[in-house]
Amino acid sequence: MDFLADISNAAPEAILAGFGLAGLLIGAIGGDRISGLLRFLAVIALAAAAAAAVVQFGRGESISAFASDPLAPDGLYKATMFTIFAKVVAYGMAAAALLMSGGSLKTAQMERYEYPLLVVFASLGAGMMLSANDLMTLYVGIETLSLSSYVLAAFRRDSVKSAEAGLKYFVLGALASGLLLYGSSLVYGFTGGTGYAAIAAAPESIGLTFGLVFVICGLAFKASAAPFHIWTPDVYEGAPTPVVAFFATAPKIAAVGVLAHILFSAFGTHAASWQQILAIIAALSMLIGAFGALMQNSIKRILAYSSISNVGFALIGVAAGVEDGASSVLVYMTLYVVATLGMFGGILALRRGGKAVDQVSDLNGLVKSKPGIALGLMVLIFSVAGIPPAAGFWGKLQVFTAGISADLLWLVLVGALASVVSLGYYLRIVWAMFMKPPGEALDRTEVSVGLIVALTSLAMFPVLTIFIQLLLDAAARAAGG
Repeated sequence: MDFLADISNAAPEAILAGFGLAGLLIGAIGGDRISGLLRFLAVIALAAAAAAAVVQFGRGESISAFASDPLAPDGLYKATMFTIFAKVVAYGMAAAALLMSGGSLKTAQMERYEYPLLVVFASLGAGMMLSANDLMTLYVGIETLSLSSYVLAAFRRDSVKSAEAGLKYFVLGALASGLLLYGSSLVYGFTGGTGYAAIAAAPESIGLTFGLVFVICGLAFKASAAPFHIWTPDVYEGAPTPVVAFFATAPKIAAVGVLAHILFSAFGTHAASWQQILAIIAALSMLIGAFGALMQNSIKRILAYSSISNVGFALIGVAAGVEDGASSVLVYMTLYVVATLGMFGGILALRRGGKAVDQVSDLNGLVKSKPGIALGLMVLIFSVAGIPPAAGFWGKLQVFTAGISADLLWLVLVGALASVVSLGYYLRIVWAMFMKPPGEALDRTEVSVGLIVALTSLAMFPVLTIFIQLLLDAAARAAGG
């Protein structure tokens, strides 16, 4: 009965694990001819996992499971209000990214049954690491996400760039995993436990600080924060666009969420040891991302550097601490991943002669050929750039306010500088869409992709202030739990 209760408490992950195993059997029998059906069922499974997490969030309390291990008496699994909120967004973004990938997969001849299953297993890993209450559970979750991601990055087997992206991601990811595992072993050696509660109760020591630094390095790689960002532009450019749309949303909020969660819970009593480290990582991420994107012409590389910069903004909230920054991290990352999903949807919608567009010049005159997509992309770009009154402005306002409250004024000023610099490449895209003469005709837009662009741009539209208020209220509730 205890096992059934544990499975019930871990319902979102149980749904994904059950579907993933069943999907492997179905795919092995049916082959690639049922890949479309499996993709549809995977979207339903991810939506069901998100719904189960919403139900957990509605209970308003933390949920623990798998507490039979004497080394982790308080449970290997613990879903707090903070992590449940992040899981709802991550599963929802994964479902949407998978939903809009169908047309692109068919056009690129990548329609294989393994694709939706890899997305499901990657999402399962994201949920596991967010719900981890122990460093070992955290490691298993991260590796489940990472191994699936390596295969997804190299999914287009006939592309040299895709194979290169997968190889780079794997090699650098293995290094980051080694750093994380070594840091975890140091933490265990100096605290006597791997559970978050045991770490929080341990006295301050040099060894614990060293272990903490290695753990932060490993997690910063997963979030693509500088100076651990090297893989991001190459992987974004080389991986298939539907895969990058997934990478930039669900794993992104999961990585930032777990970094915030472990620092707030396991290392919350040792905040003096990591606050300045996080502040420096945040500053480097914002500046490297902003200045790096200025030199790019590839849309995917621009969005890669943009993701590095935006992770830096989110880390301002993490550096501010749990009281000042927890809710701001959730608000900022939610607005960012929703807008990013729409932007990649816009890229997926634009194909010329069956080939995906990639250069900024490919967007020339888009407002004349596809006015709906152009207007949607403009709203989404303004939101990611934090230009008022688009919704993303409220996210930056939240993290800047948290930084000021935590006496991190210098970091907020760095963020303001990075925001100004980022306008150089964001507005260059808008200028190309609205001011340049159009090029050759573009292919017909997929209905599902157009729908995603429309919904995400409406969510970021300044008129819908009710969305912002609901998000602020839910994030404040999550931070309190």
